[in-house]
Formats: sequence, C-alpha cells, structure tokens
Amino acid sequence: MKQKRQRAETGPLELANRKTDEQFIRDYLKAGPGKDTWTTVWAHPKTGTEYSIDLIRAEDISEADISACFQLIEQTSRADYEKSTFKWQPKKKLKEMKSPGLRYILVKEKVTMAIRGFTSLMPTYEEGEPVIYCYELHLQPELQRTGLGSLLMSFHSTVAANLPPIKKVMLTCFLSNQRGLSFYKKLGFERDEISPVPRELRHGKIFNPDYVIMSKPVRPIVDTGNSGSPPETVVNAEAS
Repeated sequence: MKQKRQRAETGPLELANRKTDEQFIRDYLKAGPGKDTWTTVWAHPKTGTEYSIDLIRAEDISEADISACFQLIEQTSRADYEKSTFKWQPKKKLKEMKSPGLRYILVKEKVTMAIRGFTSLMPTYEEGEPVIYCYELHLQPELQRTGLGSLLMSFHSTVAANLPPIKKVMLTCFLSNQRGLSFYKKLGFERDEISPVPRELRHGKIFNPDYVIMSKPVRPIVDTGNSGSPPETVVNAEAS
C-alpha cells in the first residue's frame, strides 16, 4: 500500500495534470541546457521517412489511437506479461491506459498517420515522493535502434526538470525484458530503493519478483515558478 504524504489539492503536480496539452508543452517541455528540444517532427536517420510527434491527454485521445497503442503493447509485451505474475489482462490494461492525468506522446507516420510508436507519462506520487512515471514505451521494429527511444525518454526527463519538486523519473520493467533493461541502464536508470527484492514467505517458499522498479535522478533546469502555478504498468523498451 502506498504511503501518501499530506498535500494540498492544488499542489504543483495536480496543477500540471490540469493543464491543457498546449500549456503542458509550454511549461514543462521547453528546452534547457543540455536538454533535447521538444519537437513535433522526427525523421528516420536511414530512410528519411518523416514522423509526427504529438502530446495528448488520455481524456482526449481517440478510440482509434488508443486501440492502436493497445495493439502495439500487445505486440511487444504480451509475452512478458503472460510469463509474469501480472498476466495479460486486456480489460485491465485498457482501463489503465485511460487513467485521468496520463499523457501520451504519439509517433505517427506522416503520410498514413498510422501510430508507429508512443510513450506515456504522468506527474504523480510514488511512495509519497513526487516523480514523473513513465508508464509505457513501445516502438515498431523499423523505429528501434534509431535514437527515437532515447529522444522520447528525454522528454520525460525534461518534464521532471521543469516541474519542481520532482527530482526523478521512474518506470517499471520486466526482468525478462533484457533488451529493455540494457536500454534503460544506458540512459542512467538504476534499481530504485522501493523495488521489491526476493524474500522468504511462509513454509519456506521464496518470493522472487519478476520486475524491477527503476529511477533516474533529474536536476531542475530552473525554478520557473511552475511549482506554484508503481502503477502496475510495465514498460517495454527498444534499444536506442
């Protein structure tokens, strides 16, 4: 059970989650020293194919787009879910994907407007600590190992750096997803202190977690004044 610290209903994270997408981009995705600039267009480094990048709240995403994102999760992660204690539960996953406050960054092929990748995030509290939680990261095969995954993850860090009092980005990854674990470690993520560890249960049975909670510290860019104004999801990742 989460230990929730007492906080005002109009705290910085609550205010951030109430902002429109345009306000969210303006206030939390602007560039800073050493940070990637928010962009709405990305080109494949080998093929030159152009893709659009858009931010949209879960409350506003179309049924067609949420369905495409769900299918991509199933394609890339169903096997990991089925081998885990989470199991593959489509209805539960879809409900989680529509959680209020969740924001999607969608990657669409510009000609067909088909979703080829996405990530989702939310400013939230984990064990009472304010964080940016990365719920999902999924890319179609042609977009893997292109640098796009790293770019999408950089947006999580930029939001965290622009939204005090947040100081880190968190995510959950299946231990069976060795490729994802390697990718996150390259980006500076490490096992978080709240991640479950093996422990002895009754009758000598041993509990071995099949996922790890990871986090990455983020330094604030500047104090912009925005501070006044695990989920069950497991992230699938593709190497950058």
